[in-house]
Amino acid sequence: MLGMFSKRDVEKLVGRLRDEYAAVLKEQQAALQAVKKENARLAARVSELEAERGNVADALIGAAREGEAMKRESALEAQNSTKELALLISKCRLLSETLSAKYPDAEDVRNFSAFVDTLRGAAAEEDEEDTLDMDEVLAPSKPLDLEKLCKDLGLMEDET
Repeated sequence: MLGMFSKRDVEKLVGRLRDEYAAVLKEQQAALQAVKKENARLAARVSELEAERGNVADALIGAAREGEAMKRESALEAQNSTKELALLISKCRLLSETLSAKYPDAEDVRNFSAFVDTLRGAAAEEDEEDTLDMDEVLAPSKPLDLEKLCKDLGLMEDET
């Protein structure tokens, strides 16, 4: 078999194989460089995303802390509102007792006494359900009609 190929044919074949190998090698090196570039780009993106994840985690932790602070603040505010209401009811009760002792037959005094009883009932209900607006009690937006209030609560009958 060795005799079938001349030296020139073998050199031609080797040259052609060398050229083909060089072309394939060049192609593979270009593909390798492309993969390295893509890898570097993706590594940079991973770093960005990890930094963003850290920022998001910090933001979530901050939001959770802020939420807890708001809950504590709301609880304190509710507790203060409850104390204010209890104080208002106590003052109204004392005033009602004073007025009732001084003017036992006055209709306005009876109406005020009924209003105080309504406040007491509302405060008891507030423990179960938030139904009394403390701001409305302390500074009513409209004049208080005790007669209508008593009728609405069933403490007084219509005279019709």
